Amino acid sequence: MSDRRVTTLIRNTNETKIQIALSLDGGHVALEKSLFKKDGEEETSHAAQNSSSQIISVNSGVGFLDHMLHALAKHSGWSLILECIGDIHIDDHHTAEDCAIALGSAFKQALGQIKGVKRFGHGFAPLDEALSRAVVDLSNRPYCVTELQLVREKIGDLSTEMIPHVFESFAVAASITLHVDVIRGKNDHHKAESAFKALAIALKEAISRTGSNEVPSTKGVL
Repeated sequence: MSDRRVTTLIRNTNETKIQIALSLDGGHVALEKSLFKKDGEEETSHAAQNSSSQIISVNSGVGFLDHMLHALAKHSGWSLILECIGDIHIDDHHTAEDCAIALGSAFKQALGQIKGVKRFGHGFAPLDEALSRAVVDLSNRPYCVTELQLVREKIGDLSTEMIPHVFESFAVAASITLHVDVIRGKNDHHKAESAFKALAIALKEAISRTGSNEVPSTKGVL
């Protein structure tokens, strides 16, 4: 479709090198040149899934972060390629934070002017005993509130303290208002994953097209 909301983004700092190809409407996406693969090599990312409607490949160097961003892309209906080389020999902080900032920036860039979309979205997602709720406003007023009830120090190789920071960094870079709550749960993996899936459902609704070209605001601009 000619009006696909798609973008590519490169974000390099002294701490991380990140590149993203993102389509909010699924379909084909590609990077000009991979940070990892040589020409002709097959994709080896564990967080990769290709179908007739989506291409997803996430390789941040932090396995549980890859798993969460894969889930976010899958249930948002996005096609996403994200590659990051970060200073994980120090810890996971810069990689997780910068991937979230880059993804939020790419989201904002791909979405463009906020018109002709619902603007608001909410989602509930269970994962076994865990249940999470996310509420999104494409407000152009960055704000984030999270209550995730995480108790472990780490899930896999991702510090649990970074998970709310990932949500916050994404929301600020995307210029959205975001509330994410884990309503109940016992297993931290389940709680985190249900939170990302709830966000995906909320974002999918918020960016869905209304069929008009109107700005969804009493101000007339967002």
